[in-house]
Amino acid sequence: MRLTNLLQPELIKLDLENQSKVAVLEELISLLAAANRIKDQEGFTRAVLDRESQRSSGIGRGVAIPHARNEAISQPSIALGRSREGIDFEALDHGPVHLIFLLATPLNAGADHLKALARLARILRHPEYRQALLDANTKDEIIKIIEEAE
Repeated sequence: MRLTNLLQPELIKLDLENQSKVAVLEELISLLAAANRIKDQEGFTRAVLDRESQRSSGIGRGVAIPHARNEAISQPSIALGRSREGIDFEALDHGPVHLIFLLATPLNAGADHLKALARLARILRHPEYRQALLDANTKDEIIKIIEEAE
């Protein structure tokens, strides 16, 4: 499974409107709902927020990868949000988060979920890819950067 199969232009928000962690997660979940990737938006929101309450998905270096497996997901997807100002995501390094990759997978797709998480983490540990994603001007540029990184 390639990350670019999970991330489509309609699932990318170049300039997030919200500044709080919960509001940003809801904003990204709304993208998934608008693209018909979620059967139960409320249920999936609860699953993501429950997962976040256990441990923050802010992995450091300006990146967060919130994720949940849930029966409300119709197909594996990634919604990406970018914040130039940065958001307090309670990251491991205590820094602001600028790139949020929300991974949503069906309940029965555990292996795909783990593979996607690992691929994202592997790509995002490289400062040049993180910077390229921050500098991208269009959704297509974002997808191309991820495609090249894979």
